[in-house]
Amino acid sequence: MSVSHVTTHVLDTGAGLPAAGVAVVLYANDGGNWTQLADGTTDADGRAKDLGPEQLAPGKYRLNFATGAYYAQRGTATFFPEVDLVFEVTGAEHYHVPLLLSPFAYSTYRGS
Repeated sequence: MSVSHVTTHVLDTGAGLPAAGVAVVLYANDGGNWTQLADGTTDADGRAKDLGPEQLAPGKYRLNFATGAYYAQRGTATFFPEVDLVFEVTGAEHYHVPLLLSPFAYSTYRGS
């Protein structure tokens, strides 16, 4: 499969490593309701490249990360059992939405 229109990369900043094995779900906003488009799991490099189609229509989308399950597998407490990142697709360019994660904080940005 070729690379999806939306990709992500999860880095465990507390461990200083890619966050492998994080479940990720891509949703589209359809008139106020969220519809699941795709799901995946981050690879050994913390990347998920196969989240849905090669092209998405303009609109609002959400990535949901199962961070609680990721930390539970490592025996680490976390304040955030899941992280939702809502963003807007406006064109045909690629959208890379990284997540920088630690047990008690997270941040994100528009990647390339």
